[in-house]
Amino acid sequence: MKLYPLFADLKGLPVLVIGGGAVAERKVAALLATGAKVRVGAPQLNPALARLAGGGQVTWLHDCYQSAWLDDVWLAIAATDDRALNAQVAADAAARRLLVNVVDDASLSRFHVPAVVDRSPLMVAISTAGAAPALARRVRETLERVLDHALGALVTLAQQHRSSIVHRFPGLAERRGFYDWLHDGPVLPLLRRAQPAEAEHVMLDALSALGVEPARGSVTLVGAGPGDPGLLTLQALRALNQADVILHDQLVSADVLAMARRDAECIDVGKRCAGRHVPQDHTHQLMLAHARAGKRVVRLKGGDPFVFGRGGEEMAFLRRHGVDCEIVPGITAAVACAAYAGIPLTHRDYAQSVCLLTAHGKDTTDTLDWHALANHRLTLAVYMGVERIDVLTARLLEYGRRADTPFALIENGTLPLQRVITGALHALPALARQHAVGTPALLIIGEVAAMARDHAWFGELVSHRSGTTVTQDACAETV
Repeated sequence: MKLYPLFADLKGLPVLVIGGGAVAERKVAALLATGAKVRVGAPQLNPALARLAGGGQVTWLHDCYQSAWLDDVWLAIAATDDRALNAQVAADAAARRLLVNVVDDASLSRFHVPAVVDRSPLMVAISTAGAAPALARRVRETLERVLDHALGALVTLAQQHRSSIVHRFPGLAERRGFYDWLHDGPVLPLLRRAQPAEAEHVMLDALSALGVEPARGSVTLVGAGPGDPGLLTLQALRALNQADVILHDQLVSADVLAMARRDAECIDVGKRCAGRHVPQDHTHQLMLAHARAGKRVVRLKGGDPFVFGRGGEEMAFLRRHGVDCEIVPGITAAVACAAYAGIPLTHRDYAQSVCLLTAHGKDTTDTLDWHALANHRLTLAVYMGVERIDVLTARLLEYGRRADTPFALIENGTLPLQRVITGALHALPALARQHAVGTPALLIIGEVAAMARDHAWFGELVSHRSGTTVTQDACAETV
């Protein structure tokens, strides 16, 4: 079956939905969003539809189906669970040359309601001609990840100045080139940043210029999250699919990099303790050089760019050199690793605040406020602390943190090899050595860390308490 695709303008027009249940409710909601005057025919309505009828948002035809309901409507939807009734509606509509949709019955339908990606006024409709609606939904989910939410604002802006665009570029090829620039150039990023006035100003400058300037390079600082590619944000995924060059940390997982645009140039600029070290200034210069060459650069950083990731330094450097810069936050390791270990960072009974700190660097521990960190109602999330565990433990005990304070060491958090080791603070250095904990690892100290013993759901759990050691597969434990 081949369908003719079209978009119907139903604003102010009467349409009919037959049925009063949950399916009818969904159809009514979509029709109301178009501005249609919706009539609902059914002996009974579910509570949501009854509220709409009571509020005057829909007209309720309170009766069993009557063919006369179809006489003056523009289209109809049969959304009942009675196939014979649906077939009668379809036949009555056909006699009136009226488009009708019968929910979940392609053979009786004269039009199909597609899965929709809404970037109004840009709309993308997906149909399988009723053959496999669930697959249409999956395609819609894919497009939702790829299509920028600012596209609607871009289309609106182009619509507002369409006559000027046509006048400025009367030739179809020139006009197409302008629209390509509108999409690929500086206007869309400005709309994404909620700067519509500046976006319009840039577009109007381009319309008044002799020619469209080539797109300038840019840098997007993107948080890759802690490793699990499923934790990437939609905005991060879109940036990876638009990038010409990706400068990534060494700890960004291969699975995350695999989600990037296939022909993007990937450059490892990572830093790892006791490993290869790329100077920060070299990373700065790479970003600058590629951006000035007109490239779209993604600086891909583990976790969040602004949490122990030098994102602030890189942003300031780019601003000083006049490079367009966007920030896409990522899920930072403390939040993600704690969640994957079944540990809430705050809890009404145990912790009213959380402190993110790093133990990386020779003199870092000398600058910390140990009196504040010893507060037993405070959860500590320590980044890059494996090499300084002895000092951290000694200082916390020295300043009053209880020796039996629970801890959780989360190695390779959110990755298939995740391992969670729990115990009491006084035993932390010995247990870290015993289990040969390596990087990357996040350390959580506080009463909430004990919750991993009962609630860890991902990877391996090694729990030490009361002189005993219990090792289990956290995934298997919860199945």
